[in-house]
Amino acid sequence: MFPKYFLYRLIIALLIVSVSTGCESEDDTESNPDAQLMYFPEIDSDQWETVSPESLSWDTSKLSSLYTYLEDNRTRGFILIKNGRIVLEQYWGNDILNTKPFDLNTNWYWASAGKSLTATLLGIAQQEGLLDINDKTSDYLGNGWTNLPLEKENLISIKNQLTMTTGLDYEIADLNCVDAPCLLYKQDADNQWFYHNAPYTLLKNVVESASNESYNAFTANRLGSTIGLKGSWRQTGDNNVYWGSTRDMARFGLLILNRGNWDGTAILNDNNYFTQMTTPSQNLNPSYGYLWWLNGQDRIIYPGIATSFDTSLSEEAPSDLISAIGKNGQFISVVPSENLVMIRVGEAPDDSLVPTIFHNELWARVNVLLNKD
Repeated sequence: MFPKYFLYRLIIALLIVSVSTGCESEDDTESNPDAQLMYFPEIDSDQWETVSPESLSWDTSKLSSLYTYLEDNRTRGFILIKNGRIVLEQYWGNDILNTKPFDLNTNWYWASAGKSLTATLLGIAQQEGLLDINDKTSDYLGNGWTNLPLEKENLISIKNQLTMTTGLDYEIADLNCVDAPCLLYKQDADNQWFYHNAPYTLLKNVVESASNESYNAFTANRLGSTIGLKGSWRQTGDNNVYWGSTRDMARFGLLILNRGNWDGTAILNDNNYFTQMTTPSQNLNPSYGYLWWLNGQDRIIYPGIATSFDTSLSEEAPSDLISAIGKNGQFISVVPSENLVMIRVGEAPDDSLVPTIFHNELWARVNVLLNKD
């Protein structure tokens, strides 16, 4: 038997819920957003619920300097989301052709931030039984997809492609070349970590072989129809690059923030895969999962070099941050502990292959805004 006072409190709570259901106003959401359920925008709409930074007790006196920093560093689009709701959204400059102002519908290249999208698609393909990431790559690309002896080629698995541990030679003229003569032996798979673009790019071919769908169709059928992702993959030379809007990035970031679940619908429901994707995938570079960059680790190997550094991805960012990072500063940063998603797209803020210094400085300014400094 429940105590009498408990029954009284339960009845009152049920009455409150029944009265308030369907009557929540925008002001209610703004006054106490943390008390609300996670918000998800409609799939077929540009409408996206917002919440003011003042209602979150953010230091809005720092907004102007943040926006100036972003604009000075050639940013085109910036979004900051809390609990699924947009808190900040700002655009600068023009589209890639310089023909019209950049806005929420402007498509921009994700660069290597699209790698993290690919990792998610591979997880979906595995949960559908189309492949197993422990399968050897030649099961899908055929023997001779590299220039390696067959016994060495057969050591390379899909997982090695996801973790940058194929062992292929990176001291070559073109790291983007996917032709077999460019894919040479350096070490056995699992024994080296290097940010080698070509074996990543070939994951497209793996998915197409496993699914009998084009990569664009596979992406649209799994994420376009479920979370409203509207972008597309475009072939540029050997590279396959995803193009989408800043809000496409935000939708994808929101999906990852919710561990592959979209408003109660499990899109990537393999919890084991999701955990492996967003935690250290190997010991060589603990700051790398399955094509996701991870903060809070004690060592990192940056793109373009083979040396490990005793530092984390970003000292200024929250330690649980995971980030999709692309050339010229394309960022999808997800912070589960804060229910935050931060998006930045634009041109290069500096000359580095991946602007990690800019990423760190940006988080320092965001922290001040959030009163975390």
